[in-house]
Amino acid sequence: MSTQITELTFLRQLAHRFDLPVPDFLESGASRAELREALESWGGKGIVKPDIMSGGRGHAGVVEIVDNAQDALKHLKRISAAEVRGMQARTSYISRFIESNLQIYSAFTYDSRYLGPSLTLSLKGGEDIEEVGPEHKKTVPVDVFKGLDAYEAANALTSLDCPADLISIMSQKLVSLWDMFISTGLRMCEVNPWRIDPSGKPFACDFKGIFDEANFKLKNPDLDFPEYPENVTEFEEDMNEWSASSHRGQAHVSDLGGNLILPILFGGGASTIIAETLDMAGGSPIFLSDFGGNPPYERMYGTAERCFKHYLAKASLLLILGGKANNTAIDVTFRAIADALTAYFEHNDRVEIPVVIGRGGPGMVPGFIAMREALDSLRLPYVIFGHDTPITLVAEYAAKIAASLQGRTEVQDEG
Repeated sequence: MSTQITELTFLRQLAHRFDLPVPDFLESGASRAELREALESWGGKGIVKPDIMSGGRGHAGVVEIVDNAQDALKHLKRISAAEVRGMQARTSYISRFIESNLQIYSAFTYDSRYLGPSLTLSLKGGEDIEEVGPEHKKTVPVDVFKGLDAYEAANALTSLDCPADLISIMSQKLVSLWDMFISTGLRMCEVNPWRIDPSGKPFACDFKGIFDEANFKLKNPDLDFPEYPENVTEFEEDMNEWSASSHRGQAHVSDLGGNLILPILFGGGASTIIAETLDMAGGSPIFLSDFGGNPPYERMYGTAERCFKHYLAKASLLLILGGKANNTAIDVTFRAIADALTAYFEHNDRVEIPVVIGRGGPGMVPGFIAMREALDSLRLPYVIFGHDTPITLVAEYAAKIAASLQGRTEVQDEG
């Protein structure tokens, strides 16, 4: 399982430990006098944000730039009750607004293409990274034993035509970000953007990170993870009850608020990587799932049945994907999914939906045959990838198909 943190936890507990420069900030509850004094010391401008487990805050209208204490108080109160993509804010905060002519995107994550961690950079910070063209971003592998050094970071920045006078200091801060990533049990961390102030100093202005709860390093930093208000969907309630009904096999889900891809995912950490890849590639996954743990047929059938009942008719694409399993019987799980899909079509209106599959492990071939026979009988288009294709590439492929189908549907609706 994974634990996500937001920018406020980063500002409070992590940035100072790793010498990462961040804007000064105050939390909701600050007095008018404190806000007035802070704004004066910040050059007269601050930015109010919600502490919320959801992206897209700016597009949702819950980020406000303010230049006086009265507006700051008003927006701190309003934004502390914000809801974005079905997620509820825990509180709100205001930070110094950093004037900048250059914004840089950076992210560390584990990448199956390199069988280890990687660093992604772009000088198009502040934008959705999936909308940034490949010519404007650079991904490089990082040796997990040697770590990232300033020379590697400088080379990556140079390849993106980063201004020469910024390369040295940005390289140092990227090394510090790597030190935080590798020493605290993070599975993914993203700064989007680093804002470069007029003096040439970078500030990490927006952050999100995901920890791997199974990583022993997570216990070392002694972090205090805040609790966020729960806004549980009917699907999550259904799946939570189903998950608690048996210990045989995992049935964990977390609604992501997407609207394109229905993801039947396996593999713990692999599931998170897949969901992140889908999101970054524009696939808009409906939920995050982890259905591993070698579930027996009945368990997997019930899990798939619930996913199809709630979301198959609403999705643009069905994705069944996981890494190469060690213990999970692929033939058993795939036969259960195939039977649940067939049963859905027998009792509901037909759904025209493409299916993308990627998996490896014990019973892979008979599992693929079971899925192929079911999909052929249902006359659904499908593509099947073996374990030799990286899960990130399969996820990117699925995301492109789903986004293309959505665009085609929107054009037809307009017509």
